[in-house]
Amino acid sequence: MSPSPTLERDAIGTWDLVFFVVAAAAPLTVMAGIAPVGLAVAGPGAVSGYLIAGLALLLFSVGFTSMSRHVKNAGAFYAYIAAGLGKPAGVGAALVALISYNVIGIGLYGAFGFFAATTVADLAGLDLPWWVWALGAVALVWFLGFRRVTVSAKVLGLALLAEVLVLAVLAVAVLAKGGPEGFSLASFAPDNVFTGGLAGGLAVTFGAFIGFEATAIYGEEVKNAGQAVRRATYIAVGFLALFYTFIAWIVVTAYGPSLVGAMAAKDPGLVFTATGQYVGTLAVDVMNILIVTSSFAAVLAFHNAANRYFFALGRERVLPAAFARVHPRTHSPWVGGAVGTALAAVIIVAFAVAGLDPFTNLLIWLNTPGVIGIMALQALCSFAVAGFYRKRADLPTGIWVRLIAPLLGGLALAAACWLSVSHVDLLTAAGTTTNLVLLLPLPLIFLVGVLLALRMRAVNPNAYALLTTVNVEESA
Repeated sequence: MSPSPTLERDAIGTWDLVFFVVAAAAPLTVMAGIAPVGLAVAGPGAVSGYLIAGLALLLFSVGFTSMSRHVKNAGAFYAYIAAGLGKPAGVGAALVALISYNVIGIGLYGAFGFFAATTVADLAGLDLPWWVWALGAVALVWFLGFRRVTVSAKVLGLALLAEVLVLAVLAVAVLAKGGPEGFSLASFAPDNVFTGGLAGGLAVTFGAFIGFEATAIYGEEVKNAGQAVRRATYIAVGFLALFYTFIAWIVVTAYGPSLVGAMAAKDPGLVFTATGQYVGTLAVDVMNILIVTSSFAAVLAFHNAANRYFFALGRERVLPAAFARVHPRTHSPWVGGAVGTALAAVIIVAFAVAGLDPFTNLLIWLNTPGVIGIMALQALCSFAVAGFYRKRADLPTGIWVRLIAPLLGGLALAAACWLSVSHVDLLTAAGTTTNLVLLLPLPLIFLVGVLLALRMRAVNPNAYALLTTVNVEESA
């Protein structure tokens, strides 16, 4: 069976891209499953964290989307950073991105297993271990990732619509009935925003957006790539920033600014509790079901993103060439999908055998370094945009796009990344040794990539010269 050399061309449109990246962000999982962590750490000021993150990422998006007109590559961070800061930095970034997307996706299997096990036990009386559901999801995600990219887009679109609607129902109910302290803007007051708690909660708020940058990863498969990537990125970031801020404020309103922090620390399911109080038990049951589909949609989206990094790096021989194989019928990067699936299964089994918790251990321990890794790459990519346009002064781009917005976005993301690392114990609830084990691999992986590129330059300069030079439009 002779493999097709390319991903499927012109397969998806702007709204398909939006579904991919917003589903990866998993709004219901973020608001009902993760936001309570931020509220417990930062109190009502956590609401502003989503707005701050959204504004920083909009600045990042200015330069990021402008690069999509000039560089089309399934390894977006890799290609962009290489174009602006050099190929060694690009290869280092590629390995960090590959690992980060994989560990985030694998961590989300823990969330899926946890939510599926508790939901099915409560609603149907079938009590199965979390890892049974997680391994079932691994198989289904592999199957969907193996299919044409349009299949995943349809699944993600339906899941996204349902989870947004159930949160909207909660919002309407709280607005109609009012909270115990009225409609307060305390979440945006400086005393609540500029606190040490918010600094620690920034990894939660920035992490809520992780996945939107995947718009560029699908640049080879989307119709009218430059325009579609730009539109989808702005739609995704703008929607998530406003939606997260609004829903988080609704949750604060439901409990009152003075009580929400303590309630979140005591009751991690406070969004479900609020839904029961303001809407009713049927809505809670629906939300329990939809958080399962939400976490599954997020896993599928990250699986697809990681597969395309495997593909891009195999195509350019950074990884073995086998990773560049795509299925002749579905055009899916099936080799990377198979490797990622096997890795997920092994890690899930290891956590289950060790008796570790699927949420506090598998999800938090894997997602924390994954999210911080992507944040670091976003900052690096912002600086790379400025470097790219400095080299290409011939391109007709204004100073806002080529310099000001990328530098402002890069500085904001670098600061958020540093704050997340320095307060990582608030997220992991682990000691110094565990946190070092979780975070130290990130710079080491980046260094391995740099050394790998330098070795390629010395041993095989022709292959090195071809890195990131794939012209998708010419090769189609």
